[in-house]
Formats: sequence, structure tokens, C-alpha cells
Amino acid sequence: MSKLVIVESPSKAKSIQKYLGSGYKVVSSKGHVRDLPAAKLSVDVKNDFAPKYTVIKGKEKLVKELKELAEGSDGVILAADPDREGEAISWHLATLLDLDMNENNRVKFNEINKNSVTKGISAPEKIDLDLVNAQQARRILDRLVGYTLSPFISQKIRRGLSAGRVQSVAVRLVVDRENEIRAFVPEEYWTIDAKMLAPSSRKAFTATLSGDENGKVKITNKEQSDEYLSRLDGAKFTVSSVKKGVRRRQPAPPFTTSTMQQEASRKLNFQARRTMKIAQELYEGVEIQGFGSVGLITYMRTDSLRISEEARAAGNEYIKNTFGEEYLPEKPRYYKSRANAQDGHEAIRPSMMEITPEIAKASLTAEQYKLYNLIWKRFMASLMANCVQDTVKAEIRGENDEDKNNGRFLIFAASGYSVRFDGYTRLYESGTDEDEEAEGKLPKLSEGDDIKLKELSPNQHFTQPPARYTEASLIKTLEETGVGRPSTYASIISTITAREYVVREQKQLKPTELGEATTKLLKDKFPKIVNVKFTAGMESQLDEVENGQIDYVKMLHEFYDDFSGTLSKVKEEMKGVKIRLQEDETDIKCEKCGRNMVIKTGRYGKFLACPGYPECKNAKPLVTETKALCPVCGGKIIEKKSKRGYTFYGCSNYPECNFMTWDKPTDDLCPQCGKSLFKRKGGVIACLNEGCGFEKKAERKRKTKEEE
Repeated sequence: MSKLVIVESPSKAKSIQKYLGSGYKVVSSKGHVRDLPAAKLSVDVKNDFAPKYTVIKGKEKLVKELKELAEGSDGVILAADPDREGEAISWHLATLLDLDMNENNRVKFNEINKNSVTKGISAPEKIDLDLVNAQQARRILDRLVGYTLSPFISQKIRRGLSAGRVQSVAVRLVVDRENEIRAFVPEEYWTIDAKMLAPSSRKAFTATLSGDENGKVKITNKEQSDEYLSRLDGAKFTVSSVKKGVRRRQPAPPFTTSTMQQEASRKLNFQARRTMKIAQELYEGVEIQGFGSVGLITYMRTDSLRISEEARAAGNEYIKNTFGEEYLPEKPRYYKSRANAQDGHEAIRPSMMEITPEIAKASLTAEQYKLYNLIWKRFMASLMANCVQDTVKAEIRGENDEDKNNGRFLIFAASGYSVRFDGYTRLYESGTDEDEEAEGKLPKLSEGDDIKLKELSPNQHFTQPPARYTEASLIKTLEETGVGRPSTYASIISTITAREYVVREQKQLKPTELGEATTKLLKDKFPKIVNVKFTAGMESQLDEVENGQIDYVKMLHEFYDDFSGTLSKVKEEMKGVKIRLQEDETDIKCEKCGRNMVIKTGRYGKFLACPGYPECKNAKPLVTETKALCPVCGGKIIEKKSKRGYTFYGCSNYPECNFMTWDKPTDDLCPQCGKSLFKRKGGVIACLNEGCGFEKKAERKRKTKEEE
């Protein structure tokens, strides 16, 4: 007889089976097998929040098979993922299979390779009930909020809405940022840039007016700018000081879940959910030519920056052999995790340093390769020596004869750098790094050098409002404020966009009218639910449950007793009150009564409805026209939604013309045939007119620091 090992996924089972051999049978539970039924609350509020779990619909046959395998085995080992959710899955399996909770039948693998699997299987532990209770508490909390607050929100705003414990805080962050942008009052300011020539160079360099005889200058209007320009008429320029220095840039630490999602968003344009799906595949195991099925990275849900000394040694060996000893720092570099980090796992890193991205590329999908390349290089760079740069800052004094006689002068500043030693930048640059704030290489400058002025440029600017959140910046804020945990960031963003509280405009997140109305109601009536500090405090309490410091039932009582009282009071106060969303009037006439139809939002998105409801109940889909024309028949191209909610584009003459495409229409016309052009994934602009074949690469605008 063999021992039965149960993991979540088939691919993980395949990888682990290879390492364990014939003495073990590794099978998959295919995720959760038991949960709170969705049809009702399924939590007994009057009986200390006792959850009422049932086997997930459709998993009955699987559970039966697992029971039969367990009965015919020489013991059962539970090897779900090494986190709260994995511990809960193991507990549910142990309950269904009638296993002894005091038996050492739980193993954890931080990475899926021979050493880790062999080590883990030889050191089984008991199921950690504190970890299970922390996961139960989170699940029950979310169910209590979702199933009691959502019906109220639906009744007051729009049918089919939901209000989640953590998602509502995320929406509030996006709404608050939008309000900051609306309230922002831009301030005018000016800069004066000069193109100059040094005696030893024919190539101009740029310097910016920074001060005068009284210190730093701030130019707030054109009059001030013109005044400074008049002082520079006929002025002579001399280098007044040159300061040289050395700057050492340290590499970014290896990835945590949060930073991996942020960097994948910036560099790869991956949404958080997509990043986590690919990372899960890399962790569970991929068939690599020459290595077999192997987990390429360590566990991808972590907030720790810790790495094992074994991994450090393997990484150092690779760096020394590939780049040379000088690319290793004099002392090993250790990164400190955040104060509220759980530190249960290592940072995300490659599990086998010798499997470079180049070696793995032929065995991976394009997406898997891109993410693995990012993880591998980030980890290796974190072990490498600093980048050393020689810096120079020069001040150039300008004065005309009148100013010189009166002791007045103007100061222009210029700065630049050159790389003395590239260090870690030979391998990797973080997506948040800028090119040294537009610094460039300066010509050789010495104090007393006479400088020739080529051109003066006065430039008007206005201060900019704070940037809207992107997925990357929202995840960063959630992490910094302690809202959510590594395993929840992707689902938070997916939920608030799927529920249409927030929409994506390019990479930015913008609140919808629905999101703003819901947030306002929650802020007014349930301030704790959307309070960042309160929600972060709940996360800390869940951590305390996990550490066995507090009882989760007591924690639930403290939250729910207050929350339910508030809900009852608000329901009474708002009896008969309905919050109406703004309805934009269109010029489309109702075919039944002649009124101008309005745009409404339902649970499946926007649609056209007659404002005469309930007398006139006419409604129809909202058609969004583009400026493009169909390459087949010349009809208008309209935006449509698939059954799964994905956007595609089709001809308005359907079904007579069945042209459709996933490519986004542009306003431009093909220079070869005059038909509309479409933008494909990868930034290619293409003509879809059969027989034309015109394509070009879209121009890419360099992103500013605010856009990043």
C-alpha cells in the first residue's frame, strides 16, 4: 500500500509525484471541497457564528473518490498551499475524510523541487487550527458584511449590488482620489532653461535658472519671467562652482506578492489576477526540457523579503561564474520586511538558479516566460553589487554689466552623471526607476570657465493634480495601509471592476457614478466599513487569531454586535428612501411614447430606458458607436460585449454583415486603401481590409514618473 498525498491542483500533483515515487499516490482536490453555501447566510449568528459548511456543488463525486482512496491507503498526507487558505483546505479535507486532527498529517512545500519536497514530506506537522480559525474568521466576516449589507445597498441604490468588507475600502480610496483631483486648483509657475556651450565642447548642455543674489527663485507668472529674461540680456556666464561626487544605487529587493504585481503591471501590462494565475503555474510545476516537471519559483503569496542562505549561495555562485567576482557586494545584503509582514515564507525567487529564463523559454508560454524572466532577474540583481556613478553638479553665474555694478547676479544649475561601475544594472532595472531625473552627461567644466549662451527658453507650467490610481499604485497603497493581505489584492481589484464601481481608462482606475454613490452612502451611514484604519485593524486582529493571541469568536462578536445595531438603525432611518443615480438624457426617441430615452445602469451594464417608467416600460441595449467604419461593408463599427463581459467590435449592419474583431478601432485611416485602422495587442496598428495587409508599430509615449 502507498500513502495518499492530497494537493490542490493536478499540475502540482504531477510535479510532486515525480519526486516522491511509487511509495506515494499524489492526487488533487482541485481547490476547495467544502464551503459556505451561496444561497443563504450559512452562519448561525445566534450560536457564536457557527458556520454551516457543505460540499461544494459538483464536487460530491470527487469527495467520494478521495474517501475511497483514503480508506485504501497506508495513511493520508495533506499538502495544500502553505498559507491560511491552504490550511483551511487541509482542515476541510481532514474533516470529510474523518482524519485525526492530532495526527501529524500536514506538510508544506515553499517550493516544488526535489530537495524541498523530500524535506517537507519527512517532517509532517499537525494541522494548525489557529491558522484555520484565522481563515474561518475572514470568511465569516466577509459573509456577514456581504450578505447583510449588500441587500440594503441594492434596495437603496440599484438591484444586484454588493458591498464587501475590503472591496468597499478599495473603492473609497479610488473615489477619494477622484475628489482630490476635482478639488485641485492648479498653480502657475515658470522655468527658464538655457542651452549652453562649454569651452571644451561643441555639444550644448542644458542648465536651469535656480537662484539669484537673494537665494532660490520661484517664478509664478510671465511678468517675473520677463523680468529675469531682461536681466539676462547681454549677460556673460561663468562657471562659479563644480561639485563632484559618487552615488551608489542599491538594487531593489526580491519580489513580494505586492511588488511582483506592481512590477508586472508596469513592465508587462499584466493585471493583478493574470499575474497571480501565471505565478501559480510557475510555482506548481512546468515541464522543462532536460529537467522534467519542476516548480520554477517559490510560493507566490508572501510579504516577506527573507531568502534562505542556500538560495543566496546558489545565486552568488551563478553571479560569480557569469559576471565575475566584482559583481558581488563586499558583504551579503539583507532586506528588512515591512513591520506588519507575516514573514511565513521566503520572498518570491527562482527555485533552481541554474534554470535561467533562456533555458526555460522554449518550455514556457510567452506569458510564463515574461513573468519568470522578471522574477529571476529581480532576485539575481538583489544579490549583486551596487551601481556606482560619478556625479557632477555645476553652478553657472550670469550677470550683465548693470547687475555686476549693483552686486546682482543669476545662478543656473546643471547636473549629470557617468557610470563608473554598472553593478546590478547590468542585469535588471526596476520599473519605478527613472533615468536619473533626466540627468545627462555634462562636458568637462572647471571653475572660472567662460560659458557661451546659445538659447534661452522661458516655459510656462501648471502644478498637476494627484494621479489617478493604477492597479500598481492601488496595490501599493493597500499594502502600505494594511488593508488586505498578499492573497487578496488581485481579487479586490477584480471585484471592484467587475461590479462596475471602478472602470479602467487606459491603465488608470476611475470611479463610476455607481461607485461614488455607494461610497457616499457607506461613508455617511457605515463609516467604519469604509474606514482604512478600522479595516487595517481588522487585518491585524486576524493576524492575532493566527498567532493564537485572541479568540476568533470573541473578535466576531465585537465586530458584528456593533455592526448589526448600526444596520438596524440605518434601515429605520432610510425607510422609503431611494438614492437615484444621474440619468444622462440622449437624443434617441422612445419608439413607444416619443420621449428622449435616458442611459441607465443595470446589473449587466448600461442600457437605454424610457424616462416615462412605469407608464412606458420600453428599454433596449445601449450601442456605443466608434468613428471607425466596417472594412467589409462600410457600416459603423460599434462596441459590443460578449456573454462573459469581454469587449469586442462588430458591424452595425449585423446580421447582414458579420464582421467582428477583438482589435480596438482607431480614428486613423489606412494610407494604402483608405479603410479604418485597428490597434492590435502588442501595439501594432493594422488594416483589416482583406488583401491590403498594411501594418505599422504604434508610437509609444515615454511615461512620466506620475504616470508610472
